[in-house]
Amino acid sequence: MFLNCHTALSFKYGTLPVDKLFEEARRCGVHKLILTEINNTASYIEMLRLCEERKPGSPLAGEHPFALEIGVGIECRNEHELLYIILAQNNNGFEKINRFLSHHNRENKKLPERAPEIEDTFVIYPFGKTEPEQLRSNEFIGIRKHQLNQFALYTARKEFPEKFVILHPVTFATKTDFNTHRLLRAIDNNTLLSKLPAHEQAHPEEVMMKEEELENHFRSYPELIRNTKKILDQCSIRFNLKEDKNKKTVLGSTRADWDFLVTHAWEGFQSRYDVSHPDLRERFERELNIIKRKGFGAYYLIAYDLIRFAKDRGFEYVGRGSGANSVVAYCLGITNVDPIELDLYFERFLNVERSSPPDFDLDFSWDNRDEVYDYLFRTYGQDHVCLLGTHVTYQKRSVLRELGKVFGLPKAEIDAIVEEPHKFKNRDHITELIFRYADKMKDLPANISIHAGGVLITEKPIYAYTALELPPKGYPVSHFEMHNAEDMGIFKFDILSQRGLGHLKETVKHVKRNQGIDVNIHRFDDFKKDEKIKDLMRHSKAMGCFYVESPAMRMLLGKLRCDDYLTLVAASSIIRPGVARSGMMRAYIERFHTVRNGGAYEAIHPLMDELMRETFGVMVYQEDVIKVAHHFAGLTLTEADVLRRGMSGKYRSREEFKRVQDKFFENCRARNYPEHIIERVWYEIESFSGYSFAKGHSASYAVESYQSLYLKAHYPLEFMVGVINNFGGFYKTEFYFHEARMNGATIKAPCVNKSEYLTTIYGKEIFIGFIHLKSLETKVAQQIAVERKQGAYRSLNDFMRRIPLGLEQVRILIRMGAFRFTGKSKQKLLWEAMLYCSNTKTKNRNTSELFDTEPSEYPLPVLQRNQLEDAFDEIELLGFPLCDPFKLVATSNFGDTRATELLNKLGKVVTILGYVVTTKNTGTIKGELMHFGTFYDQQGEVFDTVHFPDSAKKFPFRGRGFYFIKGKVVEDFGIATIEVSSMEKIPLINKKELSYEPLHHTQPKNSDPATLNVSP
Repeated sequence: MFLNCHTALSFKYGTLPVDKLFEEARRCGVHKLILTEINNTASYIEMLRLCEERKPGSPLAGEHPFALEIGVGIECRNEHELLYIILAQNNNGFEKINRFLSHHNRENKKLPERAPEIEDTFVIYPFGKTEPEQLRSNEFIGIRKHQLNQFALYTARKEFPEKFVILHPVTFATKTDFNTHRLLRAIDNNTLLSKLPAHEQAHPEEVMMKEEELENHFRSYPELIRNTKKILDQCSIRFNLKEDKNKKTVLGSTRADWDFLVTHAWEGFQSRYDVSHPDLRERFERELNIIKRKGFGAYYLIAYDLIRFAKDRGFEYVGRGSGANSVVAYCLGITNVDPIELDLYFERFLNVERSSPPDFDLDFSWDNRDEVYDYLFRTYGQDHVCLLGTHVTYQKRSVLRELGKVFGLPKAEIDAIVEEPHKFKNRDHITELIFRYADKMKDLPANISIHAGGVLITEKPIYAYTALELPPKGYPVSHFEMHNAEDMGIFKFDILSQRGLGHLKETVKHVKRNQGIDVNIHRFDDFKKDEKIKDLMRHSKAMGCFYVESPAMRMLLGKLRCDDYLTLVAASSIIRPGVARSGMMRAYIERFHTVRNGGAYEAIHPLMDELMRETFGVMVYQEDVIKVAHHFAGLTLTEADVLRRGMSGKYRSREEFKRVQDKFFENCRARNYPEHIIERVWYEIESFSGYSFAKGHSASYAVESYQSLYLKAHYPLEFMVGVINNFGGFYKTEFYFHEARMNGATIKAPCVNKSEYLTTIYGKEIFIGFIHLKSLETKVAQQIAVERKQGAYRSLNDFMRRIPLGLEQVRILIRMGAFRFTGKSKQKLLWEAMLYCSNTKTKNRNTSELFDTEPSEYPLPVLQRNQLEDAFDEIELLGFPLCDPFKLVATSNFGDTRATELLNKLGKVVTILGYVVTTKNTGTIKGELMHFGTFYDQQGEVFDTVHFPDSAKKFPFRGRGFYFIKGKVVEDFGIATIEVSSMEKIPLINKKELSYEPLHHTQPKNSDPATLNVSP
């Protein structure tokens, strides 16, 4: 009887999570319903999974099994207006509906007022939208409970009794849910709750009830009940969940695929390993047999084909994820780490028991990934490829902000509530409502977005499973997310983009241009022995280097005195939140130093130490969860993998995970482990929380880190230019320029005769690119270097003749010093620019002049300027000064210590003036706010601070700039930190108080046109 059911995946409309709708059906004894989300198909796979798991006879059904069957359709709306509801009679109808909706999304067209003829579907129009005589054979009019009085007076009901059905939408479960719905609608409409119009809301009656109760409301119209049941009976959807639905072959047949895969894998094996070694041969053959048995040959071949394409195009790439544990993948060149050398656990990637899909992550440079996407869509067909969607959910801060708006609070109040919620929670009845509904709305889905890199390639058309969005990115995106894809049996390829590969490529290019050296960044075995690289890691000098530049990673490398590959691999995983928060990171560091110093440590249990001897009995990698679950707790490999995946959060709520969790404890107790050991081991597994890396993934990251470290160690200036031009580092651009300066570079302001659109380097001089000028139009910034190929700019007038731009744009360039080659002051240049613009107002700017002459020089009064004015111009236009920023601070008290002296002052209270590099806010176990800070001192050296809750509350950060810090110096494994007891923000000097000296016009050495590279 329920032909129109919504879940919360009817974004900003529905309020019921999918499992809550299932429970509502169970509560009311409803055994069949039709899911009709608004303009999407995002929820049906999750509902199918629940129906399968909880049906009678399922081992996951628990104490209260329940049989529920679903159909699927789409509620079609243009903005708020309900047009019609299309129901799929079967899978063919579902595919046709998906094609219809996808077409309109792709063309960015409104849905038609009248539903098109779609095979194997029913269409239901709302009452009053059309007349029954206009309907096709598969079309009906839906009558709602509150419309029965109108319907009773509707004469056409007697002429066309077969054309009316019961339309009782389900949108919420309770009155509280209805209030949540109204808040969602106000958020969607960006309006105050008090001004939300009635037509933008669902009717309060849209709750599920027992079918008998619903029929009772329509008892006077038995034909409606009959028609509704008839439609419901004819609608069904059939999928075998988990059944492989991926691209089956690449070369046309399974046999051709397999022969090709084995041939190329064997070639790679011969080139990388000793083929006579029996253990290596056995591992290689075992992997191939599992790949064949599980039917994953095409999956490997698609990845291999993509890598061959990348190599042909000269793209840098990294193959990582659990796929890096595979020898076959390494032999095919999909990954770049040796699983044998690192003793990688293939069963983490694939095993005979595992039913969930394997996982290759392929990283490409951010500026190459779209071409990789294009290749996949061209090769496998637009109808078979899409990007994977994801469902963005409301989080506490964002919900508080949105609810503050719809309740009409001023922005300042909203900001205060978001920043310090504990202060305002019970301020008045409005804030109480905001916090109450924020808790209810947290984790409700807000919209469909794009997964970081997931790509789906299916054997059947993708429309058999989903309609597609076409977001601004330009590639079609599925309505379901990755857990749904896995449940359906569709594997994702993670085609990711990262800036790290971009800066490697960019650095190599600059080294060749600037020094004439061809750099090979693939000599990894040499890099592992490079003393300069070891020195950078040991002394935490890795700013700009992939994955190892953050303050936390920098300090971790210092604490480990890291100077080898395996330690870096471990560090790449233990820095992850789950490992770090559980205390396992500290345990690893302590045991690392104990062993290095010849001591011994006590493991939780001897078997734990045996399983993880390389990491001193500490769980560091995802494989460790599988090893411990399998060997310590006696779970099967399939159960162990369920446990690993369950740590991702979403799986944890599933019955499958809970069953395996119970078995873990049962098995451990059956093996007579002490209870405190069982609890501790479980705690360590649980703390991974989906954040830890597979070892192969960490190893792949470490290889890329080594490439970055090599370039920084040997070509530091070109390297920093590469990092700056890829805009993806951990720090703001200002601090990469600072790092370049600390490595011997001279940083030059943009110059129209030297700078490019991006930053560039000549010798040791780095010229800032025009892209960094905040208000400079992109077309102007790009055209300057292009036009300069016709010859250098001889003067401001020459520049303005050749580059079409207005006075405001040229003022930006003048204030930034981009015409300093003329030797004229900024005031004089601004005067010339205004004169030029006023003289050209009445002329056609593009008209060629008969003689290309410079204008006459006009005498100007003596002008005054302080050099520090340039710094204030730079702060306004670039965001940071090019001079030493400590020249601008309004104090001469720089404290009693320097960053380099901290280790000599352990336990002492020191003062120091610091320039903020970055800050991190975090919470304590009690929920109190604290901070970590990174600064540099007057000498340009970095130091770190910790601000515990009391200090953080009394002395909060107030934006970027200078802070005078007082605190005690503490040390942890050789790394010094200041525990801040007080902190004061120090302002910059007042620009108005600068002293001035007369400026004199100086003729630059190269101002004679004869000395410029200008075409005659």
